[in-house]
Amino acid sequence: MSKQYLAGHRLDQAHPTNIFCLAPTPTALISASGASSLLIHKTTEPTFPLQQRIPNAHPLGCHHVCTARGGPGKVAASVGFGCEVKVWRCKDDGEWELWWQLPEDKTARDVWAVALSADEAYLACSMSTGQVQVWDLTTRERVQTYETGNNINQQSFGMAVDLSRDGKLTASGHQNGSVYVFNNHSGRRAYSLSGLIQPIRAVAFSPGCKLLAAAGTAGIIAIYDMEHGEQVANLAAPGTNAAWITSLDWNETGEFLLCGSIDGKIRVWDVTRSVCVATHSETEDTLWSVRWLPKTPGMKGEWFCAAGVSKTITFYREATGT
Repeated sequence: MSKQYLAGHRLDQAHPTNIFCLAPTPTALISASGASSLLIHKTTEPTFPLQQRIPNAHPLGCHHVCTARGGPGKVAASVGFGCEVKVWRCKDDGEWELWWQLPEDKTARDVWAVALSADEAYLACSMSTGQVQVWDLTTRERVQTYETGNNINQQSFGMAVDLSRDGKLTASGHQNGSVYVFNNHSGRRAYSLSGLIQPIRAVAFSPGCKLLAAAGTAGIIAIYDMEHGEQVANLAAPGTNAAWITSLDWNETGEFLLCGSIDGKIRVWDVTRSVCVATHSETEDTLWSVRWLPKTPGMKGEWFCAAGVSKTITFYREATGT
Protein backbone atom coordinates (compact mmCIF):
# COMPACT_ATOMS: atom_id res chain seq x y z
CA MET A 1 0.00 0.00 0.00
CA SER A 2 1.38 3.39 -1.01
CA LYS A 3 0.88 6.70 0.74
CA GLN A 4 0.36 10.07 -0.87
CA TYR A 5 1.93 13.32 0.22
CA LEU A 6 1.29 16.61 -1.52
CA ALA A 7 3.51 19.68 -1.69
CA GLY A 8 1.73 21.91 0.79
CA HIS A 9 3.86 25.06 0.81
CA ARG A 10 7.22 26.37 -0.39
CA LEU A 11 9.51 28.96 1.11
CA ASP A 12 11.41 29.94 -2.03
CA GLN A 13 14.94 31.28 -1.58
CA ALA A 14 14.57 30.97 2.18
CA HIS A 15 18.35 31.32 2.50
CA PRO A 16 20.88 32.92 0.12
CA THR A 17 23.00 29.74 -0.01
CA ASN A 18 22.65 25.96 0.41
CA ILE A 19 20.38 24.98 3.29
CA PHE A 20 22.32 22.32 5.18
CA CYS A 21 20.01 21.50 8.05
CA LEU A 22 16.46 21.70 9.39
CA ALA A 23 15.45 21.21 13.03
CA PRO A 24 11.77 21.23 14.08
CA THR A 25 10.18 21.99 17.44
CA PRO A 26 6.48 21.61 18.30
CA THR A 27 5.85 25.18 17.10
CA ALA A 28 8.76 26.19 14.86
CA LEU A 29 11.35 25.10 12.32
CA ILE A 30 14.97 26.21 12.60
CA SER A 31 16.94 26.30 9.35
CA ALA A 32 20.63 26.91 8.77
CA SER A 33 22.78 27.39 5.70
CA GLY A 34 26.12 28.61 4.40
CA ALA A 35 25.00 32.11 5.40
CA SER A 36 25.63 33.46 8.89
CA SER A 37 22.02 33.67 10.14
CA LEU A 38 19.77 31.05 11.68
CA LEU A 39 16.11 31.37 10.69
CA ILE A 40 13.11 30.33 12.78
CA HIS A 41 9.82 29.74 10.95
CA LYS A 42 6.50 29.39 12.74
CA THR A 43 4.90 26.00 11.98
CA THR A 44 1.55 26.74 13.65
CA GLU A 45 0.46 28.86 10.69
CA PRO A 46 -0.20 27.50 7.17
CA THR A 47 2.30 29.82 5.44
CA PHE A 48 5.15 29.04 7.86
CA PRO A 49 6.08 32.73 8.30
CA LEU A 50 9.50 33.88 9.45
CA GLN A 51 9.31 34.31 13.21
CA GLN A 52 12.90 35.27 14.00
CA ARG A 53 16.25 35.78 12.33
CA ILE A 54 19.35 35.27 14.49
CA PRO A 55 22.01 37.34 12.72
CA ASN A 56 25.68 36.39 12.75
CA ALA A 57 24.94 33.16 14.61
CA HIS A 58 27.79 31.51 12.71
CA PRO A 59 29.91 33.99 10.71
CA LEU A 60 31.12 31.35 8.23
CA GLY A 61 27.81 29.54 8.00
CA CYS A 62 26.33 26.53 9.80
CA HIS A 63 26.48 22.87 8.76
CA HIS A 64 24.52 21.21 11.60
CA VAL A 65 21.63 22.24 13.82
CA CYS A 66 19.55 19.95 16.01
CA THR A 67 16.57 19.95 18.34
CA ALA A 68 15.34 17.16 20.59
CA ARG A 69 13.10 14.63 18.85
CA GLY A 70 10.02 14.24 21.01
CA GLY A 71 11.26 17.02 23.28
CA PRO A 72 9.66 20.25 24.52
CA GLY A 73 11.42 22.32 21.85
CA LYS A 74 13.13 24.77 24.18
CA VAL A 75 16.77 23.97 23.31
CA ALA A 76 18.73 23.75 20.05
CA ALA A 77 22.39 23.25 19.22
CA SER A 78 24.32 24.31 16.12
CA VAL A 79 27.79 23.84 14.66
CA GLY A 80 29.40 26.38 12.37
CA PHE A 81 32.04 26.14 9.67
CA GLY A 82 34.17 28.29 11.97
CA CYS A 83 34.16 25.32 14.38
CA GLU A 84 32.02 27.04 17.01
CA VAL A 85 29.39 24.94 18.82
CA LYS A 86 26.50 26.94 20.24
CA VAL A 87 23.53 25.99 22.40
CA TRP A 88 20.36 28.07 22.08
CA ARG A 89 17.25 28.27 24.22
CA CYS A 90 13.74 29.53 23.60
CA LYS A 91 12.41 32.09 26.03
CA ASP A 92 8.82 32.15 27.26
CA ASP A 93 7.92 34.73 24.61
CA GLY A 94 9.10 32.39 21.84
CA GLU A 95 12.31 34.25 21.03
CA TRP A 96 15.54 32.29 20.80
CA GLU A 97 18.76 33.41 22.48
CA LEU A 98 22.30 32.08 22.91
CA TRP A 99 22.47 30.04 26.10
CA TRP A 100 25.98 28.59 26.03
CA GLN A 101 28.93 27.91 23.76
CA LEU A 102 31.22 24.91 24.10
CA PRO A 103 34.71 25.95 25.21
CA GLU A 104 36.74 27.05 22.22
CA ASP A 105 39.59 24.63 22.76
CA LYS A 106 40.80 21.88 20.48
CA THR A 107 37.90 19.66 21.62
CA ALA A 108 35.18 22.04 20.43
CA ARG A 109 37.01 22.65 17.17
CA ASP A 110 36.79 18.94 16.34
CA VAL A 111 32.98 18.72 16.59
CA TRP A 112 31.11 17.89 13.39
CA ALA A 113 27.58 16.58 14.09
CA VAL A 114 25.38 17.07 17.17
CA ALA A 115 22.26 15.52 18.72
CA LEU A 116 20.13 16.36 21.77
CA SER A 117 18.46 13.98 24.22
CA ALA A 118 14.66 14.10 24.39
CA ASP A 119 14.77 15.83 27.79
CA GLU A 120 17.18 18.43 26.34
CA ALA A 121 19.66 17.76 29.15
CA TYR A 122 22.44 16.12 27.12
CA LEU A 123 24.27 16.94 23.89
CA ALA A 124 26.12 14.28 21.89
CA CYS A 125 28.88 15.31 19.48
CA SER A 126 30.68 13.34 16.80
CA MET A 127 34.23 14.48 16.16
CA SER A 128 36.53 14.73 13.19
CA THR A 129 39.02 12.77 15.31
CA GLY A 130 36.60 9.84 15.45
CA GLN A 131 35.71 10.30 19.11
CA VAL A 132 32.16 10.76 20.37
CA GLN A 133 31.43 13.01 23.35
CA VAL A 134 28.38 13.56 25.53
CA TRP A 135 27.91 16.83 27.43
CA ASP A 136 25.63 17.58 30.39
CA LEU A 137 24.00 20.90 29.49
CA THR A 138 22.98 21.59 33.09
CA THR A 139 26.45 21.33 34.57
CA ARG A 140 28.17 22.23 31.27
CA GLU A 141 30.57 19.35 31.80
CA ARG A 142 31.66 16.58 29.45
CA VAL A 143 30.34 13.35 30.98
CA GLN A 144 31.41 10.78 28.38
CA THR A 145 34.17 10.44 25.80
CA TYR A 146 33.91 7.36 23.62
CA GLU A 147 36.72 5.97 21.49
CA THR A 148 35.90 4.29 18.19
CA GLY A 149 37.97 1.69 16.37
CA ASN A 150 40.31 -0.72 18.09
CA ASN A 151 42.91 1.97 18.72
CA ILE A 152 43.34 5.70 18.19
CA ASN A 153 44.98 5.17 14.78
CA GLN A 154 41.91 3.32 13.50
CA GLN A 155 39.41 6.05 14.41
CA SER A 156 37.56 7.59 11.50
CA PHE A 157 35.85 10.99 11.00
CA GLY A 158 32.52 11.02 12.85
CA MET A 159 29.99 12.20 10.26
CA ALA A 160 26.74 11.53 12.14
CA VAL A 161 25.47 11.10 15.70
CA ASP A 162 22.20 10.49 17.52
CA LEU A 163 20.91 9.99 21.07
CA SER A 164 18.07 7.57 21.82
CA ARG A 165 14.98 9.20 23.29
CA ASP A 166 15.34 7.30 26.56
CA GLY A 167 18.88 8.68 26.89
CA LYS A 168 20.39 5.23 27.22
CA LEU A 169 22.24 4.98 23.89
CA THR A 170 24.45 7.12 21.65
CA ALA A 171 25.09 6.10 18.04
CA SER A 172 27.72 7.41 15.64
CA GLY A 173 28.35 6.95 11.91
CA HIS A 174 31.83 7.32 10.42
CA GLN A 175 33.64 8.04 7.17
CA ASN A 176 34.98 4.49 6.92
CA GLY A 177 31.46 3.00 7.08
CA SER A 178 31.58 2.05 10.74
CA VAL A 179 28.56 2.44 13.02
CA TYR A 180 29.00 2.34 16.79
CA VAL A 181 26.48 2.28 19.63
CA PHE A 182 27.46 3.24 23.18
CA ASN A 183 25.65 2.68 26.48
CA ASN A 184 25.54 6.04 28.26
CA HIS A 185 24.79 4.43 31.63
CA SER A 186 27.80 2.13 31.67
CA GLY A 187 30.02 4.40 29.58
CA ARG A 188 30.98 1.47 27.35
CA ARG A 189 30.60 0.49 23.73
CA ALA A 190 27.50 -1.67 23.28
CA TYR A 191 27.82 -2.58 19.59
CA SER A 192 30.13 -2.23 16.63
CA LEU A 193 27.75 -2.66 13.70
CA SER A 194 28.68 -4.00 10.28
CA GLY A 195 26.89 -3.94 6.96
CA LEU A 196 27.95 -0.72 5.23
CA ILE A 197 31.51 -0.08 4.04
CA GLN A 198 31.08 3.44 2.65
CA PRO A 199 30.76 6.75 4.57
CA ILE A 200 27.81 6.97 6.95
CA ARG A 201 26.09 10.35 6.65
CA ALA A 202 23.07 9.85 8.90
CA VAL A 203 22.08 7.73 11.91
CA ALA A 204 18.71 7.84 13.67
CA PHE A 205 17.13 5.91 16.55
CA SER A 206 13.46 4.99 16.27
CA PRO A 207 11.14 6.70 18.78
CA GLY A 208 10.82 3.49 20.75
CA CYS A 209 14.63 3.14 20.86
CA LYS A 210 14.38 -0.43 19.55
CA LEU A 211 15.83 0.21 16.08
CA LEU A 212 18.66 2.24 14.60
CA ALA A 213 18.77 3.39 10.97
CA ALA A 214 22.06 4.23 9.25
CA ALA A 215 22.72 5.39 5.69
CA GLY A 216 25.14 7.30 3.53
CA THR A 217 27.22 7.02 0.38
CA ALA A 218 26.14 3.42 -0.32
CA GLY A 219 22.59 4.62 -0.94
CA ILE A 220 21.22 1.85 1.30
CA ILE A 221 19.51 2.23 4.68
CA ALA A 222 20.60 -0.40 7.16
CA ILE A 223 18.20 -1.15 10.04
CA TYR A 224 19.66 -2.57 13.24
CA ASP A 225 17.92 -4.15 16.22
CA MET A 226 19.13 -2.54 19.46
CA GLU A 227 18.33 -5.50 21.68
CA HIS A 228 20.93 -7.75 20.06
CA GLY A 229 22.91 -5.40 17.79
CA GLU A 230 21.93 -7.30 14.66
CA GLN A 231 21.12 -5.98 11.21
CA VAL A 232 17.49 -6.84 10.50
CA ALA A 233 16.78 -5.09 7.19
CA ASN A 234 18.21 -3.25 4.19
CA LEU A 235 16.09 -0.56 2.53
CA ALA A 236 17.22 0.13 -1.03
CA ALA A 237 15.64 2.00 -3.92
CA PRO A 238 15.36 0.18 -7.28
CA GLY A 239 18.36 0.42 -9.60
CA THR A 240 22.05 -0.24 -9.34
CA ASN A 241 23.29 3.34 -8.97
CA ALA A 242 21.72 4.37 -5.69
CA ALA A 243 22.25 8.03 -4.77
CA TRP A 244 23.97 9.04 -1.56
CA ILE A 245 21.53 9.36 1.33
CA THR A 246 22.18 12.52 3.32
CA SER A 247 19.41 12.62 5.92
CA LEU A 248 17.11 10.28 7.89
CA ASP A 249 14.17 10.89 10.23
CA TRP A 250 11.54 8.64 11.86
CA ASN A 251 7.94 9.70 12.19
CA GLU A 252 6.40 9.91 15.67
CA THR A 253 5.01 6.37 15.64
CA GLY A 254 8.21 4.78 14.35
CA GLU A 255 6.27 3.22 11.49
CA PHE A 256 7.75 5.32 8.68
CA LEU A 257 11.29 6.44 7.92
CA LEU A 258 12.00 9.52 5.82
CA CYS A 259 15.16 9.88 3.74
CA GLY A 260 16.63 12.50 1.42
CA SER A 261 19.41 12.05 -1.11
CA ILE A 262 21.72 13.91 -3.46
CA ASP A 263 19.54 13.18 -6.50
CA GLY A 264 16.79 15.36 -5.01
CA LYS A 265 14.49 12.45 -4.16
CA ILE A 266 12.58 12.10 -0.92
CA ARG A 267 11.41 8.64 0.05
CA VAL A 268 9.10 7.43 2.79
CA TRP A 269 9.72 3.85 3.89
CA ASP A 270 7.40 1.49 5.73
CA VAL A 271 10.04 -0.11 7.94
CA THR A 272 7.95 -3.09 9.05
CA ARG A 273 7.36 -4.17 5.45
CA SER A 274 10.72 -2.85 4.12
CA VAL A 275 8.99 -1.10 1.23
CA CYS A 276 9.03 2.44 -0.11
CA VAL A 277 5.48 3.82 0.12
CA ALA A 278 6.08 7.31 -1.31
CA THR A 279 8.67 9.04 -3.51
CA HIS A 280 8.93 12.74 -4.30
CA SER A 281 11.30 14.33 -6.79
CA GLU A 282 10.29 17.99 -6.86
CA THR A 283 13.89 18.94 -7.61
CA GLU A 284 17.04 17.38 -9.03
CA ASP A 285 19.17 19.40 -6.63
CA THR A 286 20.85 17.75 -3.66
CA LEU A 287 18.77 17.52 -0.50
CA TRP A 288 20.78 17.99 2.67
CA SER A 289 18.02 17.67 5.26
CA VAL A 290 14.56 16.09 5.59
CA ARG A 291 12.46 16.21 8.75
CA TRP A 292 9.01 15.22 9.98
CA LEU A 293 7.13 18.02 11.71
CA PRO A 294 5.71 17.34 15.17
CA LYS A 295 1.93 17.38 15.09
CA THR A 296 0.34 20.58 16.33
CA PRO A 297 -3.30 21.42 17.18
CA GLY A 298 -5.21 21.87 13.95
CA MET A 299 -2.64 20.04 11.81
CA LYS A 300 -4.37 17.47 9.61
CA GLY A 301 -2.33 14.39 8.84
CA GLU A 302 1.43 14.14 8.88
CA TRP A 303 3.78 16.78 7.48
CA PHE A 304 7.45 16.71 6.57
CA CYS A 305 9.86 19.22 5.05
CA ALA A 306 12.99 19.14 2.92
CA ALA A 307 15.75 21.55 1.90
CA GLY A 308 19.15 21.64 0.24
CA VAL A 309 20.99 23.14 -2.69
CA SER A 310 17.87 24.82 -4.10
CA LYS A 311 17.81 27.20 -1.08
CA THR A 312 14.09 26.47 -0.79
CA ILE A 313 12.23 24.77 2.06
CA THR A 314 9.38 22.59 0.80
CA PHE A 315 6.63 21.32 3.09
CA TYR A 316 4.65 18.18 2.27
CA ARG A 317 1.37 17.08 3.80
CA GLU A 318 -0.32 13.71 3.93
CA ALA A 319 -3.03 13.56 1.27
CA THR A 320 -5.54 11.95 3.64
CA GLY A 321 -5.21 14.98 5.91
CA THR A 322 -7.40 17.19 3.75
